[in-house]
Amino acid sequence: MTSPSNRGAPASSEPRINDRIRVPEVRLVGPNGEQVGIVRIEDALRLAQEADLDLVEVAAQARPPVCKLMDYGKFKYETAQKARESRRNQQLTVIKEQKLRPKIDPHDYQTKKGHVARFLSHGNKVKVTIMFRGREQSRPELGYRLLQRLAEDVAELGFVESNPKQDGRNMIMVLAPHKNTKTRPIKHDQEQTEATEAEAGSDQ
Repeated sequence: MTSPSNRGAPASSEPRINDRIRVPEVRLVGPNGEQVGIVRIEDALRLAQEADLDLVEVAAQARPPVCKLMDYGKFKYETAQKARESRRNQQLTVIKEQKLRPKIDPHDYQTKKGHVARFLSHGNKVKVTIMFRGREQSRPELGYRLLQRLAEDVAELGFVESNPKQDGRNMIMVLAPHKNTKTRPIKHDQEQTEATEAEAGSDQ
């Protein structure tokens, strides 16, 4: 329970607690969410003290205000922990790119697929580009089938967010990681990106 000397110390952005709640009566909610009903503020404060809990105003705009019995210190700690965890898991959307040729050989395909799988496993989207050269442009179905095959091969890690579409001499598809994919920071990301770009450049 918050000590009497610290009662009502929170900043203005935080709810009023204990004897900082200056209203005649409140709608009281118990520590387990049970509805106690409308009680005098004196009775609410007494119940909080008897239960070794704090009286916290959770809906100041209600008439009368809604207050809940809780361990405010524990509540603030858990809220801060959740906020930190949320920030830790929050990640700006990063779109990696992987380039393939429509007549890619099996070994190169496995290498490219490995890059795509790694990007998805780290929570990144992947823009897959099929680059057509010369007469290959008259066979767009080759690129389409290759993109479908790739999407099926990495289906456990991601899904097709943007279906294959022609963009000039290229065909583009965007893969996105499943929402339950646990993002992990990519180690040596710059080196991996440079390696990927080098491999992509070798296909040009």
